[in-house]
Amino acid sequence: MARDPVCGMYVDEENAVWKTEIDGKTYYFCSEQCLLTFTQPTVERRNLRRLTVFSITLGLATFMIGFFNVSLPLFSQNMWLFLLATPVQFIAGFRYYRGAWGAARAKTVNMDTLIVVGTTTAWVYSTFVTFFPSLASSQDVYFDTAALILSLILIGKLLEETAKGKASEAVLKLLDLQPQFANVIKEDGTREKIPVEKVMPGDTLLIKPGERIPLDGLIIGGTSSVDESMITGESIPVPKEKGNQVIGATINKDGALKVEVTRIGMNTTLNQIVQMVNDAQLSKSPIQRLADRISEYFVPVVLIIGIFTFVGWSFFAGASFEYSLSRFVAVVIVACPCAMGIATPTAILVGAAKGAQYGILIKGGEYLEKTRELQAIVFDKTGTLTKGELTVTDVISDNPDQLLALAASLENLSEHPVGKAIVEEATNRELTLQEPKNFKVFPGKGVKGSVGEDEVIVGTPQFVEESARKMDQNLLRTADNLLDQGKSLVYVVVDGKVSGVIAVADELKENAPEVVGRLQKMNLEVIMITGDHKRTAQAIAKKAGIKRYMAEILPEKKATEIKRLQTEGLVVAMVGDGINDAPALAQADVGIALGSGTDVALEAGGIVLMKNNLMDVVTAIQLSKHTYSKIKQNFIWAFGYNAALIPIAAGVLLPIGIVINPVLAAAAMAFSSISVVSNSLLLRRFKPEK
Repeated sequence: MARDPVCGMYVDEENAVWKTEIDGKTYYFCSEQCLLTFTQPTVERRNLRRLTVFSITLGLATFMIGFFNVSLPLFSQNMWLFLLATPVQFIAGFRYYRGAWGAARAKTVNMDTLIVVGTTTAWVYSTFVTFFPSLASSQDVYFDTAALILSLILIGKLLEETAKGKASEAVLKLLDLQPQFANVIKEDGTREKIPVEKVMPGDTLLIKPGERIPLDGLIIGGTSSVDESMITGESIPVPKEKGNQVIGATINKDGALKVEVTRIGMNTTLNQIVQMVNDAQLSKSPIQRLADRISEYFVPVVLIIGIFTFVGWSFFAGASFEYSLSRFVAVVIVACPCAMGIATPTAILVGAAKGAQYGILIKGGEYLEKTRELQAIVFDKTGTLTKGELTVTDVISDNPDQLLALAASLENLSEHPVGKAIVEEATNRELTLQEPKNFKVFPGKGVKGSVGEDEVIVGTPQFVEESARKMDQNLLRTADNLLDQGKSLVYVVVDGKVSGVIAVADELKENAPEVVGRLQKMNLEVIMITGDHKRTAQAIAKKAGIKRYMAEILPEKKATEIKRLQTEGLVVAMVGDGINDAPALAQADVGIALGSGTDVALEAGGIVLMKNNLMDVVTAIQLSKHTYSKIKQNFIWAFGYNAALIPIAAGVLLPIGIVINPVLAAAAMAFSSISVVSNSLLLRRFKPEK
């Protein structure tokens, strides 16, 4: 069986409706629509890679020949430049001609129009000089300018498409969490293993210890504890018994469960998470819209000025056709908005490279656009603000080491995370453990057995109350204080008497309070969101210096809470590291994923912190703001510089002897692009503010 990477359905490899091989890997599809949905973006990225390499190779060759004045056999230098640059102009640049034509048919202009007008003007003028040298006042050509500009723009486009492709990878990794098969209990009591897509609501499933639960359902038999960390973020397995709900793709830890299926297909929690990730990622708005808004007015104005310049010199000033044409070419070339085309990709390239030095991955310009406007930043608790590992923090007893040794001896046979934390603490203290007898696990409650001559019980307060004669009031008050600190408690009963309490906690990361303080100084509202209960959340938030927190929030509710903050008018960033954070990361205006987290969280995040260091959140925001600032500066320079030279190119200052011919206009255009690149390169000096 193979999973359709688009809809998630399992299909027989031999009878798949469609199958295809991409980059050495075979994919199977249940329909032609799924095939097209999956392959078209992949083919687009592959074609973009080829076109980018193609244009860079020919563009650099064109630049080297022109810059070093290289003489080649067979043809003149200008003819060689024409032969090298023309394929770049019309093969690599075809997508922009198509986009510009589409905009023209819609009676508008866009970024493609900017690119086509600028590069085509340079190419047409250079071609005219090459084939009609006797009619041109100068033999200088500008093929290299057009070719290199198209190359840089294609690099930016490739980065954008690569980032978009991560969405489908995230969905695939989410879908892979669901088991392929389920053990269905028939009416006669026999069991049958069938593909999960054939399971129907009302079917009864047997879930053995250690297995993933195939689908959402209701427990109708058995008790256990279920690891729901991928859904809720809660690090401690949740006790489950008859009547409790279970979620597909979570892990059954201890006992066997009988589950009646309640939701299948697209209605399951897992598939709803997948849908939320897709919907939120598709709603992003790219920063390039700023250039498109400028181009709607700038390009028509430039063309009108160019035409009026030609008409004015030719029909009113009585100038020659060659001179009038040179004025038109000078206006269009000097106003060429090519620098706008590279304003975003150059800044993003440099910013991304600088971020990599700090272990920060910025996936695209849309995240930079929103980062500068951030008003609130939401942190997941487990594994983000906290270490994500349970450790023993307190042992309350008259003889702590003896109590810990007894509890660890019993828990040494347990696989529960709390038990492992107790054993690890005993090992760190170099305590001697004994082999327990009559060991028994009570799923979701605790463990029981004999250690030496003592009967020992380690478990939850409710379990202990069932087994002990009475609870010491002083011990209860101490336990209550520990709960207020956000710690989880296990009671230890020795020979029928509650002898002590062991507290475990997922501790706050050392620099979490400092990071929160730094963000608050940046006028950001810091909020914590978690699937933990309110008492734990309150304690952790207080330690971290966070005033606002949201507790007992399931994954679909996390994304809903982010959306609610956005409806309040806030621009929100989400910081997380788990599968349960993926919908919220995708829904947020800026998703920031910790590199120590799951692959799904990394793909859903717009900014990825490759090191497990919360301080990188501050650095990422600072770098994003600096990068976006450079993009804005690039746009202002690209627009303002060229616009200021238009009157001079049109010949307004000719009476005082100042005029720009097409050669100088091209030089000015190139200088504008060089200035944009140079300004972007200043990002290499970026250092995090302390």
